[in-house]
Amino acid sequence: MSTLLGYFKDANYWWIGLGLFFGALSHLSRAYRWKFLLEPMGYKPDFGNSTMAVLIAYLVNYTIPRAGEVSRATVMTNYENIPFEKGFGTIVAERIADLIMMFLIILITLFVQFDYIFNLLTQNFSPSKILLLLGGISIVVYIFYSYVKKATTGFGLKVKNFVLGLFEGATSIFKMKNKWAFIFHTVFIWLMYIAMFWATIPAITNLNVPFGAVLIGFIAGGLSMAATNGGIGLYPVAVTSAFALFNIPEEPAIAFGWIMWTTQTIMIIAFGALSFLFLPIYNKNK
Repeated sequence: MSTLLGYFKDANYWWIGLGLFFGALSHLSRAYRWKFLLEPMGYKPDFGNSTMAVLIAYLVNYTIPRAGEVSRATVMTNYENIPFEKGFGTIVAERIADLIMMFLIILITLFVQFDYIFNLLTQNFSPSKILLLLGGISIVVYIFYSYVKKATTGFGLKVKNFVLGLFEGATSIFKMKNKWAFIFHTVFIWLMYIAMFWATIPAITNLNVPFGAVLIGFIAGGLSMAATNGGIGLYPVAVTSAFALFNIPEEPAIAFGWIMWTTQTIMIIAFGALSFLFLPIYNKNK
């Protein structure tokens, strides 16, 4: 614990501030992107209300997983008169777009780091075991796909409808009037997420992280955030485990994970709480 506190004390907070700046830009871009989904339904929300709704949603997600989306839609119902089901529907469409971006980042990482990942696997597993594993996964996927495709009732039908809903939601993005603006902000949001992660690395003494490790560490951290309430307890472990694949020393790696998570959390709590308090004041004339 004393070692970790030492890293917090010696950290370069200029770099941490730059990382938080990139994070704040991603939140503002997310709030602005929302209007492209609401405008086709005849709603033009105030940017201030959209921003505070997004920040409150992040704060609520730290208490109850996915409850933030409900609170976000509720804020817009109360202050912008947007029906809850319509607001919530647009948030689901946003999540589909974000899910696609996460998959793209994973694919890009696999492409950029293919040789390294392949060598890592072959060093720890024999080629025959890898081929056997891939073959087994392919067979399971094919059987599951055939089952879902033919399903007319029960669990298979639910999975089919879910996948079709994801596809319909994703393709609807290309049918909207400002689709390229929406796509630009979606890419920008995720670039800012990566920039926030990357910019914080120089804040830690003796932490040298190659670009491939940045991508894999970012993915590991992102998955931990999705798996728990804001990555509580899991985020530093996930990032440290990812960095360990590149032989990055554990001590500065885990310090980075804790500093990254702590500063993000403080920003979300501060901005979310201020938004919660300021929202009624901002709308006092409505």
